[in-house]
Amino acid sequence: MNSISTKTGDCGQTSLANGQRVAKDSLVMEVIGTLDELNSWIGLVIACIPVIVDAKNDSITQKKVLEQIQQDLYQLSAVIVQAPQVKFKKPALNRLEKQSELLQTTMVGNWHDKFLHPGGTKLAAQLDIARTVCRRCERLIFKYAKQKVVPALILQYLNRLSDYLYVLRCYINLDQKYSEKQFILDK
Repeated sequence: MNSISTKTGDCGQTSLANGQRVAKDSLVMEVIGTLDELNSWIGLVIACIPVIVDAKNDSITQKKVLEQIQQDLYQLSAVIVQAPQVKFKKPALNRLEKQSELLQTTMVGNWHDKFLHPGGTKLAAQLDIARTVCRRCERLIFKYAKQKVVPALILQYLNRLSDYLYVLRCYINLDQKYSEKQFILDK
């Protein structure tokens, strides 16, 4: 059995998929670490999402959507670390947009035009954290794109992913009959 410890990173360097050595605190590694953190938060959401089937939209489907998002993030990470022959493809973005639209059509009212307090149910709070990590990752990739070419599709995907995570958070709170609290600005 091979060990997971290669000991090649003990001095603060690591390898990209193409073999290039980079500092562990480089921007590309910050991006990869943040993508990993996002994927881990989505894993927690998957572990906690209830397995309830209802007429509107079943959570089994949402679990599958989230599992596909994890795969998409892994693929996206491979592109960022310059894995040879790996591409990030448009169907990933299309699936995400379609799922977000489906969830939005199941919700009534004007939930989308208010600033809502983060949280609500425990699962919605976890989705809020995943969404903010996604936004941080998006900012880091925009910064990284100033150094290295990043496919526009990756930036679009992360932007839509944060939208989807927000919509799913709202859907979960609605489904679990949580009364949203909104921010009210003093004038």
